[in-house]
Amino acid sequence: MARGEHHRIHAQDRTQRNRVLVAQEAARLMSEHGIRDFHHAKLKAAERLGILDAQALPRNNEIEDALREHQRLFQADSQPHALRLRREAAIEAMRFMRGFDARLVGAVLEGTADEHSAVCLHVFSDDPEAVTLFLREQGIPLETQSRRLRWSNAEQTEHPVLLFGADGIPFDITVLPIDAMRQAPLDRVDERPMRRATIAMVQSLLTDEDLNEFNKAR
Repeated sequence: MARGEHHRIHAQDRTQRNRVLVAQEAARLMSEHGIRDFHHAKLKAAERLGILDAQALPRNNEIEDALREHQRLFQADSQPHALRLRREAAIEAMRFMRGFDARLVGAVLEGTADEHSAVCLHVFSDDPEAVTLFLREQGIPLETQSRRLRWSNAEQTEHPVLLFGADGIPFDITVLPIDAMRQAPLDRVDERPMRRATIAMVQSLLTDEDLNEFNKAR
């Protein structure tokens, strides 16, 4: 093997090892410090490790895989419990907001939620103020923000976000127009249309969890 080819392969191996290290450190930061933004987590991880090569920054799906592995190894008891509490809370909130066709999205649906995670819902109304008014009429104190969502490489739009807490669990509600029920925005992890779940789908996830626990106990 020529010396130049040897150096190239060695450099590729080093870059790949660094990608794994950054993904693992980003997963640790997300799990232990409650960082929810993949981009912020990977930059902070690379800085902590002293890795400056942009090629060594992992993709978001690599970080998500590392996060699942970190939870399996270090949070085998606490993370599944936190996840279940949030899925149960999601069902209650979706029933409460049934007039807005609520759908579960994000870490609680994907199974990576932990004690730091909010229950993230999409609700649908062509009048965003109707959602705000509904929650305030129920006596729920709200914090309002906005969020930019991507629908394609060329299209991004801003949407209202309503934040509140219930029984110690944070909720993050994105208000979308009714026609957005037909097409989900792009997921920050894999750049594909975001997965969204109905109440029935979340109930099915909980049933599957119960079956898994039953089978383990046998």
